[in-house]
Amino acid sequence: MRAKKISNLCILSILTLSSAIALFPIYMAVINSFKTQGEMYNSILSLPTSLHFENYSQAYDKLDLLQSAFNSMIVSVIGIGGIVFCASLAGYKLSRTRGKVSNSLFLLFVASMLVPFHSIMIPLTRVAKDLHVQGTAYGLGIIYIGLGVNMAVFLYHGFVRSIPRELEESAEIDGCNQFQAFFQIILPLLLPITVTIAILDFLWIWNDFLLPLLMLSDANTYTLIISTNKLFGEYNKDWSLILAALVLTAIPVILIYSFFQRYIMHGIAEGAVKG
Repeated sequence: MRAKKISNLCILSILTLSSAIALFPIYMAVINSFKTQGEMYNSILSLPTSLHFENYSQAYDKLDLLQSAFNSMIVSVIGIGGIVFCASLAGYKLSRTRGKVSNSLFLLFVASMLVPFHSIMIPLTRVAKDLHVQGTAYGLGIIYIGLGVNMAVFLYHGFVRSIPRELEESAEIDGCNQFQAFFQIILPLLLPITVTIAILDFLWIWNDFLLPLLMLSDANTYTLIISTNKLFGEYNKDWSLILAALVLTAIPVILIYSFFQRYIMHGIAEGAVKG
């Protein structure tokens, strides 16, 4: 019993230290976002002597927060909606269809996950320009569908294999066709992995910097991350203002992740292990 208590104490200590290391950058960003520029340069570790909320009001104005957040939300909704719709259908069909063609297509989806984005970003910009989807939030959302569907197909494919075929056979006996069986029987059962995919893709799309930087050129279409980048001047960097902007940008992600975090690991385990 004593050895077990010591072991649990060591594990708790390691987890506490890991949590402190992970939370320390967030703590630094928050406390320094309430300081003046001079106060932050004097001591970045100390607490602010007084709370300067004007940093947040200035960041709100310079970010054009409502427009930038609206653009980020458009991109996220289009990207996540398209990924879930396309990947759920593809994962279901590939899982239920046996044969070399189905296996080869699934392997192509999995293999595409290994291709680094930097190797395709130049051809991607050319294709996006030719298809007239470059420069708009809607077009950016469509591009995210193509980039994110491979991982989602992999997870859906594994999750569908854990669902008994007898459910679909019963639905077919009752007169449902394949699409009706999928949308009315299978899709509701895919809710755990669907929530997981939606949260992971939201975190990815909301926080992505490189792809919006390549695709968006008009300030009216900037996402929150790109708008924050405008605060970094060549000769002047107001770090108190920048940190306030970063805190505002991170709040939606932190809230959504905190609320749905229990679904993420459960969904990944169900989709990957059972497959």
